[in-house]
Amino acid sequence: MNDFAQWLSATGASVFIKTHAFYLIPIIQSVHILAIGIVFGSVFAICLRVLGLAAADQTMRQVNRRFVPWMHAALWVLAATGTLLIISEPTRELLAFSFWLKMTLLAIGVAVAVVFTLTVRAHEDQWDEALIKRAPVRAMAVVTLLVWAGVIVCGRLIAYDHVWGALSPSNQF
Repeated sequence: MNDFAQWLSATGASVFIKTHAFYLIPIIQSVHILAIGIVFGSVFAICLRVLGLAAADQTMRQVNRRFVPWMHAALWVLAATGTLLIISEPTRELLAFSFWLKMTLLAIGVAVAVVFTLTVRAHEDQWDEALIKRAPVRAMAVVTLLVWAGVIVCGRLIAYDHVWGALSPSNQF
């Protein structure tokens, strides 16, 4: 991975971003942070509905239709800005345990979101009457919130990857 990170660091795109880092990296990071805020806010609102703590006057279908498009759009923005952040500082990103843990949690979070959205669409009538009251569904809402919170925490920890000690590949170079 170190060789790939070194190669990526020497590409034209990486050099361009680094030479304009004074303003480009803060802009990319700001958009990335706003996008994760939108994703987490959408997930949070949907999970609160599942848990019966908010939007009780709306059906699950209504809540999904309100927040899922925001979440999907923000996920695309996250992918684009995340890619740019990796290109801008590949050794910092790709050699960080926090980065790989974040990517793992992100994959889990996206998979859960896709399965949940498809399940709600397939069983719209049952959600508000029966499924939402089941303990496993409510537990999944809590786990989903924890996964996305983990994505946020791990993203922040990339800058402080040394906290993982020997687990971090960056400590081996």
